[in-house]
Parts: sequence; structure tokens; C-alpha cells
Amino acid sequence: MKALVLSGGSGTRMRPLTHTSAKQLVPVANQPVLFYALEGIAEAEVTEVCVIVGDTEQEIRAAVGDGSRWGLDVTYIRQDRPLGLAHAVATARPWLGSDDFVMYLGDNFLLGGIAEQARQFRASRPDAQIMLAQVADPRAFGVATLDEAGRVTALEEKPDSPKSDLALVGVYFFSPAIHEAVAAIRPSARGELEITDALQRLIEDGADVRSSIVSGYWKDTGNAMDMLEVNRLVLDRIASRCDGAVDAHSEIVGRVVIAEGATVRGSRVVGPAVIGPGTTVTGSYVGPFTSIAENCSISGSEIEYSIVLPGAIIDGVRRIEASVIGRNVEIVPTTRAPHAHRLLLGDHSKVQIPS
Repeated sequence: MKALVLSGGSGTRMRPLTHTSAKQLVPVANQPVLFYALEGIAEAEVTEVCVIVGDTEQEIRAAVGDGSRWGLDVTYIRQDRPLGLAHAVATARPWLGSDDFVMYLGDNFLLGGIAEQARQFRASRPDAQIMLAQVADPRAFGVATLDEAGRVTALEEKPDSPKSDLALVGVYFFSPAIHEAVAAIRPSARGELEITDALQRLIEDGADVRSSIVSGYWKDTGNAMDMLEVNRLVLDRIASRCDGAVDAHSEIVGRVVIAEGATVRGSRVVGPAVIGPGTTVTGSYVGPFTSIAENCSISGSEIEYSIVLPGAIIDGVRRIEASVIGRNVEIVPTTRAPHAHRLLLGDHSKVQIPS
């Protein structure tokens, strides 16, 4: 089995962060979301991986490399425009050949990985196997309808009136039968080749399309609040580790990771939290569910339930919460102080906030 990882797309829901960065590389607990997908593929004992890239190709290549850090052999194929998931399958068809494959959307987070689903697919080898999750509002997803035996009978892409609450998780297992189905469909009303249409074609042709309900946690990390939720979940599972320097005037409470080269002086850090390498925290409070990336500076400030990307500076700010701070952002005081700040800042921003 091979793996097809989709890492193109423009990331419009994550702007302004994704104006200058690939959405799949926005970090959760200081690790890009894409890396969790690659870890899951490696755990499923799939080693040949093709990463579909777009305008952020060079950034994805620089981050992932040849895949050897996960024991993977990574190939890159460029999709000139994001014309749908089925179009990505068609683009990669020469590389996929006649092999079975798993298609994994690189901005999806799936707790527990895909090893069990891969085992099921290998054992029974249906024409396709999809993963489903119950959601409150399925109109934003591909939606599946099942019969009483649990077999897939119909699929719709972002329907106005969903027939079920079962959304397609961004992981699909396919046999080579999917290629003929993709070749037979036409672009949808939004101009894309929909993978739901290709799966529906398989169903109408009498193919064996199976499903499983995700019992663990799944999230399409499409916006800032989704990222914060996933960040909270991952941080809640970390184990304490201190490889950096903490002075005698600081207090570390709960499960906190302080990376090598990080420095904490005269501060209180309440976990779960992560302080990245080269980051300094001085005279500050870092609260639960906060991940601060490498080479940041937090001074005389308070922050919790937030994600801070590399190179950010927060100096003299009374309170930041539920925020995503971009790369090389600078946040400094002005004269009038609200009780709390909620921020979504693009890379290289500079914001003045009351102290």
C-alpha cells in the first residue's frame, strides 16, 4: 500500500496566518499538523508516500524533506491548482500505478492514527473504505448515508439538507478501482472533481464501499479555534520534561515541557504547556494549554490557551488568551488596557496593546 498526502490548497480559512505559510505547517504543540499525519502513516506500516503540493511547495519540501525522519520514502508531485480531491488522485495516478493506497488530507488531525483501519483494509480489501465521524453541522463536509447493515449507500459533498450527521473524515483507503471512477466524473458546481462523486460512482457500479466510525478524536484544522482545540488535546497528553534552564525565582506547575536552549526566569508556567528551544520567558505567566515555539521572547506578560509561532515577541502585555500569534509578530503595550485580548495575527505583524 502507498500513501497520498494532500498538502496543497490555499488555506483561506486560516488567513492571515496562511498568507505567508502553508496551513499544514501551522504547529500544534510545536509540531506541524502535517507531521502528525506522516507519523500516522508510518505507524500503519506504509513507507512509500507521495505529497501533493501547490504554491507552498518549497516550504513543504523544506519541512518534510525525504521523509527519512519517519522511515518514509517521500515523493513530491505538484498540483497546479486545487481542483478537488479526485483531481489530486488523477494527478498522482502515474505514481500510484496499480497499488492500493490511503489518501490523507494533510490538515486533518486524527487521534490514534490509522493503523487499525489500514489493517482492516488490507485484510478485507474492499474497493474503497472511508472513515466517518458524527458532527453537529454536516453541511460543511462530505456526508455519508448508511443502510441498516452499515454499508455506504450514498454520498454528498457539502449538502444543504444532509441526510445524516456522518461526515467523511479526511482519510480514505482505495483500491485501483477508484481511478476509473475518477475518470468517469465531471467537475461539480464549484468547479472541482469531488472525491464524493467518485465514491458515489463506485457505489452505483456495485462496488464494495465500506466505512468505519471514528471512535477517537478527529478534527479538520481549518480555522484558528480548531487549531486551539487540537493544541489543547495534544498538550493534555504530554509528559513533563525540562531540558532548558529554569531559575530559582520561577515556578513550574503541572506537566510542562521546556526544550533545550529555552530559558525561564522569574516566571510562573502552569501546564500543560510547551516552551520551545531558544525561547526566553521572563517575569511572565504562561498558563495552561499554551504552546510557545522556538526563538520567542515573552517578557512581563500573561498568556494562556494560545499558540505562539516562531520568533514572536510579547513584551509587557497584561493578558492574552485564546489566540494564535504568527511568526515574528511583535506585541507591545500602548496606554489603554482591556481585561483580555483575543488575537489572530499574520506573520510579521506588529500590534500595540495596553500594558
